[in-house]
Amino acid sequence: MDLFHALILGIVEGISEFLPISSTGHLILMAKFLGLPNSDFVKSFEISIQLGAILSVVVLYARSFLVNIKILQRVAVAFFPTAVLGLIFYKLIKKFLLGNGMVVVWSLLLGGIVLIIFELCHRENNESTDDLSQISFKTAFCIGIFQSLAMVPGVSRSAATIIGGMMLGLKRRTIVEFSFLLAVPTMSAAVGLDLLKSTHHFTSQEMLSLSVGFFVSFVVALGSIKFLLAFIKHNNFILFGIYRIVAAGLFILFGIEK
Repeated sequence: MDLFHALILGIVEGISEFLPISSTGHLILMAKFLGLPNSDFVKSFEISIQLGAILSVVVLYARSFLVNIKILQRVAVAFFPTAVLGLIFYKLIKKFLLGNGMVVVWSLLLGGIVLIIFELCHRENNESTDDLSQISFKTAFCIGIFQSLAMVPGVSRSAATIIGGMMLGLKRRTIVEFSFLLAVPTMSAAVGLDLLKSTHHFTSQEMLSLSVGFFVSFVVALGSIKFLLAFIKHNNFILFGIYRIVAAGLFILFGIEK
């Protein structure tokens, strides 16, 4: 991997991390498109640069939410299911699922269909929870279970938590912001676990590529978060569902999933 590859993948990560389209899935397929090998470093890179995008949440939300104890408690409860399942299935996921283009393409396709059907059927009522600090611990835990589905590459963490939260009675903006905050411990843990097991194998050139990807994803994600918050004021996620289906079709057409 050279610095150009790191730059491209950093842009892809920054754009896709918080949109309901699966950043991991796009990174895997883009790596295949760029002709990168399915090596341990590439897999670690795809995991690790997500921390750059997550840092953008810390920067944007530090003052308003990350110092609120009630919200932090609910984020911690929601994080618990993924933390446990992630530890259990880490080796299985990295060995057999990360880098598997077919898994990603089918997840994109089916996820797009689910997203469209959900939006066509969902009706938000005025009694939906609109305060992050008022989310019940039971609801937070259930959102965490939905998030754990995203351990499968191509299943968007953002989409899983947002759909789950809306099904459980949260307003769209509320669950979108909760999804942002939940990403902080979730992806920090995933990156920390992977780096703990992998960094001693990285060369200086690989560390430089990782640094470039990290920085680029951070900068781009700042804009992506602001875009999504503006988008949901007047739109649902059907367009993202259509995009997922089209993207899956194009990846199949060009054989990128193989």
